[in-house]
Amino acid sequence: MNLKSRSVVVFDVGNVLITWHPRHLYRKVFNGDDNRMTWFLANITTPAWNIEQDRGRSFADGIAELVAQHPEWAAEIRAFDTRWHEMIPGAIDENVRILDHLRANDVPVYAITNFSREKWAECCERFRFLTQFKGTVVSAHERILKPDPAIFQTLCKRYTLDPQDCVFIDDSQANVATAQNLGMAAIHAIPEADIRTELMSLGFDMPT
Repeated sequence: MNLKSRSVVVFDVGNVLITWHPRHLYRKVFNGDDNRMTWFLANITTPAWNIEQDRGRSFADGIAELVAQHPEWAAEIRAFDTRWHEMIPGAIDENVRILDHLRANDVPVYAITNFSREKWAECCERFRFLTQFKGTVVSAHERILKPDPAIFQTLCKRYTLDPQDCVFIDDSQANVATAQNLGMAAIHAIPEADIRTELMSLGFDMPT
């Protein structure tokens, strides 16, 4: 990691500030049958299908397309939309406290997130801290997905940020690598990471 002091923090959202995984919902849909659930998520509501909502396709169109392809799974597919919030048990409180501390100490905080247009709006209603960034770049609004460098460049251009001033926090190694290649410091938000300590090493005043 580049230990040059930074002054701006850029957060990812999913699995950094809020927990998200389809398994939280589909364990209930499939009554705890993990084999059936795993097959369904790998073959029907696949990551490749879901990412197109993050790219800007509407949930209505995505669901309709998939139901037409797999009518025998219609109810389970529609649950991906109608019960989507059951995929998010809640906020990751420790990281939200870090966000709140940075904001309270006048650190500029921004977000770059791969998120569908509809679900982003709903999550901003559910988790009000998502509305309190100085600026947010949402993939569905831009029709650009991380780890494409263009979405990071969009943030920097729109909000007049120098990547050399920024530290980026994300759970995806690919996204972290792109941020680093553009000159940002980056923290890989895996469970064993100590985000607070890493921010301190980059010059931020954090509570012990």
